[in-house]
Amino acid sequence: MRGWLLDFDAAPILARALAGGGVYADLFAESLRGTITVRERGELESLGESTSRGLAIRVLDAAGDTRMASEARLEAEAAWAAAEAVAGGASREATSADTIGFEVHHVGAERAPGSIGPDERVELVTRAERIARGVSPHIVEVRVVLRDIERRTSIARADGWRRGSSGSRVLLSVEAIASDGGRTETAHEAAGGAGGFEKLDPGVVESVARLAAERALRTLRARPAPAGSMAVVLAAEAGGTFVHEAVGHPLEADLVLDGLSVFGERMGERIASPLLTVLDDATVPGKNGSILVDDEGVLGERTVLIRAGVLETFLHDERTARLMGARSRGKGRRESFRHRPQVRMTNTMIAPGSDDPAEIIRSTGRGLYVTRMGGGEVDTVTGHFVFEAAEAFLIEGGMIGEPVRGATLTGDTERVLGTIDRVGRDLGFGIGTCGKDGQDVPVADAEPTMRIPDLVVGGLGS
Repeated sequence: MRGWLLDFDAAPILARALAGGGVYADLFAESLRGTITVRERGELESLGESTSRGLAIRVLDAAGDTRMASEARLEAEAAWAAAEAVAGGASREATSADTIGFEVHHVGAERAPGSIGPDERVELVTRAERIARGVSPHIVEVRVVLRDIERRTSIARADGWRRGSSGSRVLLSVEAIASDGGRTETAHEAAGGAGGFEKLDPGVVESVARLAAERALRTLRARPAPAGSMAVVLAAEAGGTFVHEAVGHPLEADLVLDGLSVFGERMGERIASPLLTVLDDATVPGKNGSILVDDEGVLGERTVLIRAGVLETFLHDERTARLMGARSRGKGRRESFRHRPQVRMTNTMIAPGSDDPAEIIRSTGRGLYVTRMGGGEVDTVTGHFVFEAAEAFLIEGGMIGEPVRGATLTGDTERVLGTIDRVGRDLGFGIGTCGKDGQDVPVADAEPTMRIPDLVVGGLGS
């Protein structure tokens, strides 16, 4: 694989790595350049750039055990050193495969991060802060973080495939704090995704900044949420926290192999309402979790996990696919060349249904309307979850009422999936970073407006 990050042939190096015993090997090379700009407390707190280059060689054995070595260089000597490390001094010879294909996949950007100077970055975060503070005198603090990254990868596999990819991501995050002198409330909004600074045009920056401030103010004047069992409508704008945490993680095949998934023995069975189809789609243009090629050289794809309520497949990388007699779904991702690839989500979503979102509200006599999800916890073994509602409103007489604060949603994943009775024809995306086993990767998630007819709501009121 020459001319794309590497100027040497990887085949004999991978053959050497396999000499220590193994059924699969790959060489992953990466070049990163990123910047971060932070404005807080009315001052520029950070403006920095970082770069990283390196490679790793990984070997899998028949039992799925992994040996990996990495080097912070892209030279042939570094690759040979990593191969020697994973081979463990073994002398057994291994033959190298012929190259099956060499493909380079590139995501273009109208305004690549590398073409943006520091002055424009500073102006962008300064403008976002000014807009958020200008919404109300009760906005007492604003924190703005602008990140961008340009990444190039090359993956050479011992089975002969060679693939490379390049692209960039940008992310703008605005956190606003509102106070009335007695209580403070915080709201957070973000925008960006795969692509360049065209994703953060002036209209987007203004929208994100205003929305963060307005949400903080609404929560500040909200009354305590009531507690009890009631109907809960999750708005599309709430983002896909529920599907990501409560559904996506339990369907990751490595958790299934470790006996840590509530759905581990349910393949082919109905685990959700027939109104629900859940997918993980790496091919959605411009979203934060979109990838053309995963970090094992497998093309990103649209994977249907649950179709009309029936579990069809799990999320697989190369390792889990080999152990479970499946195929990789292009979900092998790693934070950097220093990390082992593992099963990760990309853009996880519940597909839109056929209901009018407004009609879902009108047909709900009393309940809770959640417009922004907060943090939470999910036990992937039992399916039990607790989520915070960062912004919510009462539903009274089929109409959206006053805002409430302090609501938590508690339930069992499979029971909730099975009882969802209305699914809107809209779709709203959330954007963020997913952490797993010490690694962070960019993801997105999405849900339509949905109604759970009976859910336990914990609140501050009665």
